[in-house]
Amino acid sequence: MSETRSIQIHDKAVVDAKAQIAAGVVIGPGAVVGPDVVIGENCWIGPNAVLEGRLTLGRDNKVFPGACLGQEPQDLKYRGASTEVVIGDGNTIRECVTINRATDEGERTSIGDRNLLMAYCHLGHNCELGNGIVMSNAIQVAGHVIIEDRAVIGGCLGIHQFVHIGGMAMVGGMTRVDRDVPPYCLVEGHPGRVRALNKVGLRRSGLASRQGGQELKQLQEVWNLIYRSDQVIAEGLKQARELELLPAAEHLCSFLEASISKGRRGPMPALGSR
Repeated sequence: MSETRSIQIHDKAVVDAKAQIAAGVVIGPGAVVGPDVVIGENCWIGPNAVLEGRLTLGRDNKVFPGACLGQEPQDLKYRGASTEVVIGDGNTIRECVTINRATDEGERTSIGDRNLLMAYCHLGHNCELGNGIVMSNAIQVAGHVIIEDRAVIGGCLGIHQFVHIGGMAMVGGMTRVDRDVPPYCLVEGHPGRVRALNKVGLRRSGLASRQGGQELKQLQEVWNLIYRSDQVIAEGLKQARELELLPAAEHLCSFLEASISKGRRGPMPALGSR
């Protein structure tokens, strides 16, 4: 459990009296904290960071210098709605990261727990991030993007609006991400293409030991059926549904079925596909 300490606010920081700041928070010089900001216990807010709008930070977050959290969305449809950004616990938000509020009334941009957002990442309006995600430097995420737990995303790339990135996927640096990225998969290229299962990430997650190794084995079999057969993804899914699916394969199939229903912005195809 984190140590609880007194609040430390540098005398050159600008903190609105209405801001809610919990015990143990440290706010560095030049930082700006607006009236609607809530900062949980033991957060560290670095020099010249800007926190404004309806922004809620959980506990044990680190916000590095120059980060700007809670600003209005960069969306021409925005009409001044009182939207928000909600950030969980234990996140590391590095230098010059920007995270924008949602667009319409009652909506939010949300981030879970224990995520690492490296320098110069941007999260657009209405994005939803899960837990344990690693985003490398200079990733530009458009609005309404969903990223599931434990995804790893390489640097210097853009993610198209409304794209969904599945859990434990790995996206190679400089990949063009303009379609959904299936869970557990390794994707790269320009345009991005599915290359293989993210076997290193799956082993590290402990999936290889679940069900005596059968869960990973079945996932590979289903992946081969969908991406390495001569049939289209939809036909591979029909055959996969004839099996008694374990949780990992079930999640992969459900994700792809939902993605296909989106139409043009559906699942990213395999290498060799157009």
